[in-house]
Amino acid sequence: MKVAIYGQYYQNSTEPIIKDIFIFLIKNNVEIIIESNFLKILFEKKIIDTKYPTFESYKELNSSFDMLISIGGDGTILRATTLVRDSGVPILGINAGRLGFLATVQKENIPEFMQFIIDKKYSISKRTLLSLTCSPDNEAIQDINFALNEISVSRKDTTSMITIETYLNNEYLNSYWADGLIIATPTGSTGYSMSCGGPILTPNARSVVITPIAPHNLNARPLVVTDETEIRLKVSGRDDHYLVSLDSRIISVKNETILFIKKSPFEINMVEIPNETFLKTLRTKLFWGEDRRN
Repeated sequence: MKVAIYGQYYQNSTEPIIKDIFIFLIKNNVEIIIESNFLKILFEKKIIDTKYPTFESYKELNSSFDMLISIGGDGTILRATTLVRDSGVPILGINAGRLGFLATVQKENIPEFMQFIIDKKYSISKRTLLSLTCSPDNEAIQDINFALNEISVSRKDTTSMITIETYLNNEYLNSYWADGLIIATPTGSTGYSMSCGGPILTPNARSVVITPIAPHNLNARPLVVTDETEIRLKVSGRDDHYLVSLDSRIISVKNETILFIKKSPFEINMVEIPNETFLKTLRTKLFWGEDRRN
């Protein structure tokens, strides 16, 4: 078995997790290739002292890898998707952060859940991504123009709201007068969109959510549309530029630029461990583990 490892370092919380993972993988003769910057951190923190093969970009990840293990929180997984891209390499998220909908393996379950991986007793959850193109072109997004959670637009350097002219498949929908607008995938429906009042979608829903951010229009509500819909946005405001966010990557875009958002031609494969389902995570993270069955 061959795995890639990518991660973030969190003081006082990551070290025992990383050590447990490496002990388990080495014991089971797993071939380990570590993202070069992460390996540098591990050496600096003296967490490991053995040299391992490394990778630096998505160009080095291919079908020879059985899996990429992401150590951190959901934000780490979002960055890991920029390494995996369309390679099809599944991602397993090990949670070293706080609230995690994507990084579902908790530190106390690492040996048990990693054994499922060795025994190949896991399933794959395919996650939709959104892609973005601009007119005129914007060089900042030409290399990484996709998002696993959401693509959002928001105001920049001003307290004034922006106007977001919105079209669905070339048909006018609405002009949102708001702080911004979120276009979220089912995966992203539990993130920024949810905190702005958007609905939660199950990961296999073939839909996206359009959620306004602090709208002035009192009748503006989140809207769910099929993921086959092409969404076109035109933003105007008092400032010359506004912000576009693809997950955690933020760029500045000139007013009147046209944004085209649609489903990406590839998906991200997320590893699901037995009994660690989306609904279980939902109960635990949002409903405080309540089970109200009689």
